[in-house]
Formats: sequence, structure tokens, C-alpha cells
Amino acid sequence: MAHTQGAYYVPHGSHWPIIGSIGLFSTVIGAANLFNGGSGITSTPLMFLGLAIIIFMMFGWFGTVIRESVAGTYNNQVDVSFRMGMMWFIFSEIMFFAAFFGALFYARMYSVPWIGGEGHGGLTNYFLWQGYTPTWPTNGPGNIGGNFETIPAWHLPLVNTLLLLSSGVTITFAHHALRAGYRRALLVWLGATVALGAAFLYFQATEYMEAYTHLNLTLHSGVYGSTFFMLTGFHGLHVTLGAIMLTVIWFRCAKGHFTKDNHFGFEAVAWYWHFVDVVWLGLFVFVYVL
Repeated sequence: MAHTQGAYYVPHGSHWPIIGSIGLFSTVIGAANLFNGGSGITSTPLMFLGLAIIIFMMFGWFGTVIRESVAGTYNNQVDVSFRMGMMWFIFSEIMFFAAFFGALFYARMYSVPWIGGEGHGGLTNYFLWQGYTPTWPTNGPGNIGGNFETIPAWHLPLVNTLLLLSSGVTITFAHHALRAGYRRALLVWLGATVALGAAFLYFQATEYMEAYTHLNLTLHSGVYGSTFFMLTGFHGLHVTLGAIMLTVIWFRCAKGHFTKDNHFGFEAVAWYWHFVDVVWLGLFVFVYVL
């Protein structure tokens, strides 16, 4: 039964939080054992079991929320709570990437010059790494991982930049179509956004294969390799999650779940997608170009 808009909504009891906790606990324990050289059922099998439980929890919990929303259970207070929750989630994601950008900045602007002899009269370079030239990109003193080449910024990275920028436009068109009540245009523009995201992931996978097979640029290529793959890899993971969410939203739109005035589920995913676009622009400039 639908609740009065001015009433305070009290959610019912749910078993999904405890299931999610079990999945997270199993994943962390299994991954920790695997990374520390463990074997047997408490390593890889436990980690994948935990991941399967998490996926099961997400399908079940989000399905419950969708059914409650479609049934008219939620009121204005719940809508405000959802919006605040999404804002804080995106803020946490901003801090997540800020940490990696900070590591890149610190390594490039402080650590590498310091090892190369800047500051302290060049004593660090003289006693520890004589002959090391502080240039960027670098795999550090000792040529860790061997010589490597970088990904040219004006090839696949530029293509991916254009793809993501275009996807930001298409999802905005889809939002306008939803607010105007044009259901067919909504599905077309939203589908185009998913397709652009999939194309981005394809070209990023191609770029990674090129890096590993021809450029000798890997996670083991010193500080540049680690920061490059951590930043671009986590961004690719976020694009993957965003594309999955957009696909779910597409099916919901096809079922007519959203209205002109009540469609925060769509807006939340659009916010997330625009965030992913902005992060990529930072990556393109500070990782590929500069």
C-alpha cells in the first residue's frame, strides 16, 4: 500500500545486509589467504564464493528496492535519503581517485626528483642511486621491469576520450527525453550510452594488450607502471559498473518504471556516469598527455 507523502517511512526488516556481510567477509578472507600464498578451500574457492554471494545479494536487494519503488511504497523523505546517499557515495569515489592521483603527483613531483639528486645537496643520488636521471615516465632506479614505452596519448586514449564525452551527451539527451515523456527516444539515447561505454572498454582492453605484448608496459614497470594501471584499471572497473547499471536502467525504462517527475534511479546512474567522464578527463591529461 502506498504511504502518505508527508509520513515518515520505516523500512521493514531485511535479510540482505547479513547476506552481504557474509559475502564480504568470505571475499576478504579468501583474497587475503590467496595474496599471502595460501592454497586450498580457504583461498581462491572462498574468495569466489564470497563474490558470488555479493552478486546474489546485489540482485536480491536492488530487486527488493525496485519492487518497493514501483509499488509506491516510498515517499518524499525516502527520495531525499536516496539522493543524499548517492551524493555521499560519489564523494567517497572522488576521495578514492584523489588518493591515486595524489600518489601519482607525489611520485612525479617529489620522489623521483629527490632520488635524482634534487634537494639535500644531491646526497641521496650520490650515496644511493648514482647515475639515475630523474625523468618522467620512469620505472625508477635499477630499471625495474626493463625498458618500456608509453601509450601515445593521441591514439586510443583520444578515441576513448571522445567516446566518453559523447556518452555524457547521449545520457543527457536520454534524461531530457524522459522528462519530456518521449519513451522511444529515451531508449535510443540510453542504449547509445551503453554502446559507447562498451566501446570504451573494448578499446581499453586493446590498449592493455598492446602495452603488455609490444610495449613491455606492465604492472611491474616500476612506479609508472603501477600508477598507470591502478588509475586506468580502477577507472575501467567503474566504467564497467556504470555500463551494467545503465543496462539495468534501460530495461527498467523499457518496462515503464520511471515517470517524468519520479525517476531518481535514472538520475543516480546519470550522476555516476558523469563522474566517470570527469575522472577520465583527469586521467587523459595527467597520465597520458603530461
